[in-house]
Amino acid sequence: MSKVAFIGLGVMGEPMARNLLKGGHTVRTFDVRPNVLEAVASEGAETANSPADSAKDADFIFTMLPSGKEVFQAAFGDEGFAQSMSEKTLLIDTSTILPADTDEIAEKLGNSKRRMIDAPVGRLARNAVEGTLLFMVGGSESDLEHARPLLDLLGDKIVHCGPVGMGSRMKIVNNYQSTSLNVLTAETLTLAEASGLDVNLAIEVMRETTAGKGHMNATYPDQVLSGNIKPGFMIDLAHKDLGLGLETTAKLHTPAFLGAAARQAYSIAQSKGQGRNDWTAIYLTLRKLAGLEPAK
Repeated sequence: MSKVAFIGLGVMGEPMARNLLKGGHTVRTFDVRPNVLEAVASEGAETANSPADSAKDADFIFTMLPSGKEVFQAAFGDEGFAQSMSEKTLLIDTSTILPADTDEIAEKLGNSKRRMIDAPVGRLARNAVEGTLLFMVGGSESDLEHARPLLDLLGDKIVHCGPVGMGSRMKIVNNYQSTSLNVLTAETLTLAEASGLDVNLAIEVMRETTAGKGHMNATYPDQVLSGNIKPGFMIDLAHKDLGLGLETTAKLHTPAFLGAAARQAYSIAQSKGQGRNDWTAIYLTLRKLAGLEPAK
């Protein structure tokens, strides 16, 4: 069994540390809040006085912290774990932070021949408790395999995204979609309710259409991502239908933050000659606006 330092016992970190304990590992924890340290200590965790103290003789260091600044401070501050981290120790940063922060931390550690993987998590707090998280991992194959027995205690899906930093990039992309869709879902259900519809019935209907199934499942794989932009549903029609929706939101005085932005995007696609193409062809318009090379 391994000696594990765990820094950051928040909503996600505390159950993760508990699951490592259940797996038989020695876990030495640090958090700025004494009460959470006491709670985990009652289940057998050791308590450290600082990040540096937690990392003494550790085989692995887990960090689950709110920001890149805090991860950097935990690593390189006055009592940072880099002081006591050996070349054999592997840092596993599960925090959601900017990719640039991950790159900086990895470079600084690498300058002293120390290793890390970035392994931010997907799913929710209950999955942390159940040990069914998804890990998006950036790092070498060998470091991932070294960490896998511990990650397997915490999650049921591990996706290797590439070298160090790619896990953070994948997490940013994933959360960009999920957090934006949360607002769009709220807009849609508010419109349904203001229209006099039963919200549960609206959900039942939308689960049977692209609205509920999602473009990642229902349209993109067979359309634009396969090089097929023959219209199953044209951008011109998407622009028209979304316009009808926005007229309705205006009459009912319901918020349409994302709906209005989406219609603007469809207008731009039309101006680029995409109007008669499949609605997924808007991806080609946005790629071009981003300066990306044409898809091969």
